[in-house]
Amino acid sequence: MDLPPSFYLFFALLIGLCFGSFLNVVITRLPVMLMRSWRNEARASLELAEEPSPRFNLATPKSMCPRCEQPIAWHDNLPLLGWLKRRGKCAHCKTPISVQYPLVELMGGVLAVVVVALYGATLSAMFIYGACLTLLALAVIDFRTYLLPDSLTLPLLWAGFAYQLVFQPLLLPSAVIGAMAGYLVLWSFYWLFKLITGKEGMGFGDFKLLAALGAWLGWSMLPLLLILSAGIGAVVGLAAQAVSPKLRGQPLPFGPFLALAGWICLLVGNELMALYTSLLH
Repeated sequence: MDLPPSFYLFFALLIGLCFGSFLNVVITRLPVMLMRSWRNEARASLELAEEPSPRFNLATPKSMCPRCEQPIAWHDNLPLLGWLKRRGKCAHCKTPISVQYPLVELMGGVLAVVVVALYGATLSAMFIYGACLTLLALAVIDFRTYLLPDSLTLPLLWAGFAYQLVFQPLLLPSAVIGAMAGYLVLWSFYWLFKLITGKEGMGFGDFKLLAALGAWLGWSMLPLLLILSAGIGAVVGLAAQAVSPKLRGQPLPFGPFLALAGWICLLVGNELMALYTSLLH
């Protein structure tokens, strides 16, 4: 029996909300895990004893309020519904819960619906959705901490090669060139900016993220990707400074704009390239 398309979209929404809920765990805990690891490595290099600390990873401890440290009940941890049920506050101490949690969950659901609507309920759609979720995690982590963890950017890079190998093997050379060119473009810009100003304009994580996107999109999509990310970043930066003048001169992470441009190119990049080509002719 053939199921109506609306069923697949609704099912995708539910699954996407669950993935978005898990993504909040990654976004919140991964930077802490990295900081602890770096601190222990520094202590080891100084021949100091490792600091004793309770076990902390993506599974342990259970979700809890960051203020009162009370565990969150399973029914309050349901994607989006739990936040709405408690009106955005902890059930115990009534501390406001960051709007990040429902927004990331909602984005997980929306991205799932969009990917299934564009690519159907297929294996290739699962790959693309995984890339979109990774970009979402990277964008929020970079916005919060100015970090683009290798534990996310490098798997995204290799997943891009795997996607091309399985679904578009003829484009694998373009993906390899795209990864190399993506890294070298921002690496060159970094050193040019540093030579001229004496300051660092971006971090090495940005190089790796653009390399990963190059692996997914191929070298021909890099100009569009860079134009979109730079344009979005400029608009957001100017708008933020107009709303809050104290932000003038403050650095903005580039990762969220690369991620947003990456979503656009992954989902409708071919259509944009076709439109651009038609306008030229």
